[in-house]
Amino acid sequence: MSNSTAKQSNAPRKPVVLMTMGAQERNGHPYQVMTHKYILPLSEIAGCVPLLVPTCCGVADLEAYLDMADGVYLTGAGSNIDPALYGQQNITPNKAQDKDRDSFDTQLIHAAIERGLPIFGICRGMQEINVALGGDLHQKVHNLFGYLDHREDSDDAVDVQYGDSHPISLVPGTWFAELMQQATIPVNSLHGQGVNKLGRGLEPLASSVDGLVEAIHAPALPQFTLAVQWHPEWRAKENPFSVKIYQAFGDACRARAAERQQ
Repeated sequence: MSNSTAKQSNAPRKPVVLMTMGAQERNGHPYQVMTHKYILPLSEIAGCVPLLVPTCCGVADLEAYLDMADGVYLTGAGSNIDPALYGQQNITPNKAQDKDRDSFDTQLIHAAIERGLPIFGICRGMQEINVALGGDLHQKVHNLFGYLDHREDSDDAVDVQYGDSHPISLVPGTWFAELMQQATIPVNSLHGQGVNKLGRGLEPLASSVDGLVEAIHAPALPQFTLAVQWHPEWRAKENPFSVKIYQAFGDACRARAAERQQ
């Protein structure tokens, strides 16, 4: 064995992180998709290996995927969660749904918690975590008295849609506030739905100026848990707050990978 080969074999293994894909139809053909903007920060900032998981095949192979995983990353998507999963009638019938992802991610979240895997959720991913743990959602935040309209303007350029929209206040004394090193941070806003009742074991880490929960964690769980309503993945390397978030998740996944190597 050469010296370079020996060094490679002794090097720490990069953590593998599961990313579930979503349904999208193109020209009459069903696709499973995941955008670059979510994949690249996981690789370039968190230093992890993305493992894209189709949700259209059911959950029969879920344990096989989990056996390879050091973390779980639940991204945003263009679809809404089926409101039947949190006991409500659907009042957004024109919005796409993805029941395969709903079913897969619900079981994935519970299995990841049981295995002690770090979990990071964004937008739909945050809502999935909340619903999986028994919480519910506001289906139309913009129709609620006293709340902002958190949706983007589809006529705006993408850079404007993902630009800073409003500040959020971080819960003082939390690890997240310490990580961000300030009391408020600016975030973008591209969502019509939001967290209402928090799921079991979840607590807020940040809220918008209208009181809407913008970040959550599960402080009683031993592993890293974080979910945010905004989109830190957008041009993440240019945003110091996004960099800190992805680095923290990557560190948690590396710690998990190191445990598996022992």
